[in-house]
Amino acid sequence: MSVSAFSSMPLFILRRTLLFALMVGAVYTCTLMNHTIWLEKKNCTQCVAVNTTICSGYCYTRPVHVVPRAFLIQRSCVPISLVYRAVFIPGCPQDVGSQLYYPAARCCSCRRCDTRTHHCVKNKSLPPSLCNRL
Repeated sequence: MSVSAFSSMPLFILRRTLLFALMVGAVYTCTLMNHTIWLEKKNCTQCVAVNTTICSGYCYTRPVHVVPRAFLIQRSCVPISLVYRAVFIPGCPQDVGSQLYYPAARCCSCRRCDTRTHHCVKNKSLPPSLCNRL
């Protein structure tokens, strides 16, 4: 082999490593995403569609059959920081408070899923939530 072939080898490896890193980053992403939720309140005649931000994406996990279950820590895309915003629901009687709070994620990360604060198991698929009063 010529000397130039050996000098271009590290550059080839560097390019392949960067390409792999970009591909993995594109597959395993946990980011903020805009999402519309419908808010309604008991005894109120109307509902409101609100745009908020949620955490969505994929995090690296290990196959359950490879690692013993006692040592398994699965990571989920969860909010690091939440802020609660207020919205007023129209059509509420005088004796019912028309203000309702909803969460908006400000920052997301792949973290160990805390079952006290998050739903860590994917439930069966439900249809998109719409207002029952439409």
